[in-house]
Amino acid sequence: MKPVAILWIYIVLLLVGGIMGYVKAKSTISLVMSLVFAALLAAAAMGWLGWAYAGDVLLIALVIVFAKRFQKTRKLMPAGVMTLVTIAALLVRLMMA
Repeated sequence: MKPVAILWIYIVLLLVGGIMGYVKAKSTISLVMSLVFAALLAAAAMGWLGWAYAGDVLLIALVIVFAKRFQKTRKLMPAGVMTLVTIAALLVRLMMA
């Protein structure tokens, strides 16, 4: 499996999480932010952002966002799980590179 495949899998999980946040909690911000970051990650996966590590930088930014949210809420769902999933995606991508 290539590092870009990990990015596409993560994009799908991010979108599903945003949709679930909207459906369950009526969180428009979850939906919008998942769409924005999914679009940026898709652009990085397709090489449209112009530099090789754009996807990794975006994943690092998401780790920070999710970790801060988890620190604030202390709830495993969704921020804690997304922090762990994002770290895992980043580590797997870095090990494959």
